[in-house]
Amino acid sequence: MQIIEVTEVTDELVAAFDRLIPQLSSSNPPPSRAALADIVASEACNLLVATEDDRIHGSLTLVVFPIPTAIRAWIEDVVVDGDARGKGVGAALNEAALDLARQRGATTVDLTSRPSREAANRLYQRLGFKERETNVYRYKL
Repeated sequence: MQIIEVTEVTDELVAAFDRLIPQLSSSNPPPSRAALADIVASEACNLLVATEDDRIHGSLTLVVFPIPTAIRAWIEDVVVDGDARGKGVGAALNEAALDLARQRGATTVDLTSRPSREAANRLYQRLGFKERETNVYRYKL
């Protein structure tokens, strides 16, 4: 398994997201080619994919941003293809993201995960993530 940072949007990448995003979210459609290009071009985002045998098996987005108190990072939209789950893909993606966050000067890395994603929550705890006592709020625009 190889973890790579996406630097260009290819037909393979678009097809992979068409396959992966429905496994992550039933309420959001897969990103268009243009949306993927915006993510790849963003200074704040690092789009990582896990590949093996010329197939993308998972992805993760690392967002790194400066705020007045530090440089922070968030891991978003982690998804591993159903046929690759349990094979270390999620761990490899997260470890690569943590390394990249360190390189970019982040002092913390946050993520959220629904309680129903039990395997993912076990993985995050195994990697050293700690549950925070905080409220997460969302304002829908």
